[in-house]
Amino acid sequence: MVELYVLYGLAVVAANLPFLTERICFAVQPSSGRKAFGWRALELAVLYLLVGALALALEQRLSPIHAQKWPFYVTTLCLFVVAAFPGFVWRYFWRKPGL
Repeated sequence: MVELYVLYGLAVVAANLPFLTERICFAVQPSSGRKAFGWRALELAVLYLLVGALALALEQRLSPIHAQKWPFYVTTLCLFVVAAFPGFVWRYFWRKPGL
């Protein structure tokens, strides 16, 4: 049960990570100027896949894996994007331009 809450917390942190830094490639490579929204969307998609892979590994460790179809993945992607909302609001609405 604790693993589930840790996974939820990790998913929320991962969803907001692209909006918290101006560095490209998951806060590794410094960018020259502002990072474009396309980079942030790409990082968000890759982080969604990484968190999903971790969730799959946890499920495999705890019980047999249940087969999922496309509605499950669309729903979890939408939940991941909703979890990214605080970072998006902070980046584009609350911060002063140029910071």
